[in-house]
Amino acid sequence: MNKNVLVTGGAGYIGSHACKALKAAGYVPVTFDNCSTGWADAVKFGPLARGDLLDRARLDEVFAEYQPIAAMHFAALSQVGESMQEPGRYWRENVTGALNLAEAAVAAGCLDFVFSSTCATYGDQDNVVLDENSAQLPINAYGASKRAIEDILKDFGAAYGLRHVIFRYFNVAGADPEAEVGEFHQPETHLIPLMLDAIDGKRDALTIFGTDYETPDGTCIRDYVHVCDLVDAHVLGLEWLKSGKGNRVFNLGTGDGFSVREVIQHSHSVTNRDVPFVEGDRRPGDCTKLVSGSSRAVNELGWNPKRSNLEAMIRDAWRWHQNTDGHYAK
Repeated sequence: MNKNVLVTGGAGYIGSHACKALKAAGYVPVTFDNCSTGWADAVKFGPLARGDLLDRARLDEVFAEYQPIAAMHFAALSQVGESMQEPGRYWRENVTGALNLAEAAVAAGCLDFVFSSTCATYGDQDNVVLDENSAQLPINAYGASKRAIEDILKDFGAAYGLRHVIFRYFNVAGADPEAEVGEFHQPETHLIPLMLDAIDGKRDALTIFGTDYETPDGTCIRDYVHVCDLVDAHVLGLEWLKSGKGNRVFNLGTGDGFSVREVIQHSHSVTNRDVPFVEGDRRPGDCTKLVSGSSRAVNELGWNPKRSNLEAMIRDAWRWHQNTDGHYAK
């Protein structure tokens, strides 16, 4: 029986962890990636089909060769600041790429689609717990492009019967506990790997952007979810569709938040090393507190985020960092 699942962006951080989770669940993850921001060395759990989402002909070839029973879409440009400077690139690559993928999936009869969206679609709704019914008011091209893809999926569902589950989430952290795959971006922009680089002397210091927020310690608060918990939800989303349930949107988070200083403090307890840091100004667009409610995923999907506590996320990221020097082969 065919168990192939097409995973776009499977050479990236979240996609590679999803491939491992899919394999453990009995599927065969087929990575579709141009490796522009991902790493071929991260593709360990199934075949790699190199290609670009802007190349519709290549997509059609891959669908014909592997005949996947579902598509899991992670591939995207994802830097908020960059999206504000180069919005056209984000609209072209994210939206046109997703449109090509949806059209190719429909043409191939692959009608189950799991989409990695983002809570950036909600925009600047400061200091509230966001749920799936919160207004979508993106304030940058990254969030807007993801919202547009959600709209594409809804339209394709109505027109062609494309069944879809959409996940919106905030700050993904941690790494595979067995350190087979982990987090490595160039350039790195995420707090925990930047912090571990500073601990390890790979950068002079971590910069704390803003210390005058109206929070207990003055630094902004974010909701962190362990990457393994996150991809477990994606597998549950796939099984939701395979069981014949309808189109659905789920937030993924803990409902709790941690400040930057709290992350630093927990890092010391895990690594037993001090984090060199400097204090900088706030970044434009940064909110005081962003937290994502996830009761729908827990109650309807049966999602159980077992590793989404700060200590586990830092410990797993630190293990990957130590085992691999924090990167894949270049």
